[in-house]
Amino acid sequence: MNLILLGMNHKTAPLDIRERLSISCEEGIRSLRELMHIPGIEGMIYLSTCNRVEVLAQTTDTQEAAEQLKSFIFGHGNLSREEMNRCLYMYRDDEAVRHLFRVTSSLDSLVMGEPQILGQVKDAYRQAVENQTTGIILNKILHHAFRVAKRVRTETGIAANAVSVSFAAVELAKKIFGGLKGKTVLLIGAGEMSELAARHLISQGIDQILIANRTYARAMQMAEEFHGTAVAFDHLEETLRNVDIVISSTGAPGYVITAGMVSTALHRRKNRFLFLIDIAVPRDIDPAAGDIDNVFLYNIDNLQDIVDGNIKNRGQEAEKAEAIIEEEVMKYTRWHNTLEVVPTIVSLKGKAEGIVRGELEKSFSWMQNMTSEERKNIEILVGSIMNKILHDPIISLKEESQDYGVMAYVAALRRLFKLEE
Repeated sequence: MNLILLGMNHKTAPLDIRERLSISCEEGIRSLRELMHIPGIEGMIYLSTCNRVEVLAQTTDTQEAAEQLKSFIFGHGNLSREEMNRCLYMYRDDEAVRHLFRVTSSLDSLVMGEPQILGQVKDAYRQAVENQTTGIILNKILHHAFRVAKRVRTETGIAANAVSVSFAAVELAKKIFGGLKGKTVLLIGAGEMSELAARHLISQGIDQILIANRTYARAMQMAEEFHGTAVAFDHLEETLRNVDIVISSTGAPGYVITAGMVSTALHRRKNRFLFLIDIAVPRDIDPAAGDIDNVFLYNIDNLQDIVDGNIKNRGQEAEKAEAIIEEEVMKYTRWHNTLEVVPTIVSLKGKAEGIVRGELEKSFSWMQNMTSEERKNIEILVGSIMNKILHDPIISLKEESQDYGVMAYVAALRRLFKLEE
């Protein structure tokens, strides 16, 4: 197949390394274009989310491409060799396809069954298509992956009571307080993660939702949708005085809440407990804020306990999903293997058809006394005989293509029929 997939995720790389590797949309486009200049790369998809950075590539030289891709990740993330060797995983061919199917179906997510990853993979694919970094093989793989994700979602209960990192954050807040009635929460950021958090908060009976975003109009729009209150982004320090919980998820490159802001707010709120939940990558909240008395800070990696509980409850459904993925990997592999025999089948039929045409032309002198209908019947008869003779070899070749040993048959057939000439 000459496929290779390299990456790091929440299982292999700690948060600080994932922060270094996270990229913006514009950087992702530049990375795609840069990676496509690597010799031997024929196609590329670059996926970057809060919890993973992965590159799926179709190559002509897998080993050389792997080394070049490692060098790119090494340089982009400013990683040490030890960090990269510890955190980086690599899959080839069937294993790469299997991993992609698991990722797209949310079996490899921090919170199993969360729906966001499918949209993120689709966005990465759309970006690759727009920049013309895909081809027949990668297009086939990605469309197949989307169908697999749909099967998993509809044929298993993996997404029952759908959860996400946002859901886990709300569950953590609920666990801390024993309930959310009468509490005030501040959501920083107005993206998809914050919207999901808002929906979960409302379902859990939160008393008041405040929403802050760099674009105030977007904060107002989201506040209207969720019956909350928009607050100005430059008033965060003042707002911290009056809330119980902060859930932050922005795309900011630096901290939007500093330890100094939290310390000042604590003095004004008579040292009431303040719970900060940072689900952004890179982090939105200065880790030093967690060292302040009466402040409890949790980041995305701290949600693992909730995630583990979720995974345990969904274990049986995950087994069903894994079975679906194995079935679909086999389907894809069979399709890909048939590509190896198609050129030979085309050449074989082409040569046979050429022989038939040549012999019919030689017979023109005695066929010219026939009617056009008689000549047509002879052509049909000869073509039918040819197809029947080729039928069994072609069917056998297709059947053998389900196994990796087909190339021996291909070589023998091309030699026997002199298809190289």
